Amino acid sequence: MLEGSLKNKRIAFLVENGFEEEELTRPKRALAEMGAITLIISPEKDKVKAWDHTDWGDEYAVDTHISDARVDDYDALVLPGGVINPDKLRRNDKAIEFTRDFMKSNKIVAAICHGGQTLIETGTIKGRKMTSFPSIKTDLINAGAKWEDREVIIDGNLVTSRKPDDIPAFTNRIATLVAGK
Repeated sequence: MLEGSLKNKRIAFLVENGFEEEELTRPKRALAEMGAITLIISPEKDKVKAWDHTDWGDEYAVDTHISDARVDDYDALVLPGGVINPDKLRRNDKAIEFTRDFMKSNKIVAAICHGGQTLIETGTIKGRKMTSFPSIKTDLINAGAKWEDREVIIDGNLVTSRKPDDIPAFTNRIATLVAGK
């Protein structure tokens, strides 16, 4: 484990209502345990509501509204999945601009499960190796990504994973890249 290696590193989790709960909570907790400052960014003002597999989950406090979020304030961006979450984010101009700016800045961007759908709208995944939940494979390929069915794929600054079972490996790769190891 990379305990303490992320001290003072700031990691943004961009979510809308309907994000898959464990795809936010498990990486957020693990990265915080390694010393990172983990923050929820959202188009929602005060709270954002999770989806827990088949029903609504808990509510979480929003740290920064998307209108106030600046790429320069963070070392990495994590895009949790869930079916509802990325569908809402990809229709939000500020969320797409923030994500696109992250991709262009060459800072770490990590998407799990359906989180890659948000990246489609940025126009930045053509030619990139990616993985995702199988149901969005065709969407990513149509956007120009080179899709593979693997636990985790790293392509430059982009980290992608398929599903909640991949969270330990996904989180480890994020931590390693953010720590610069």
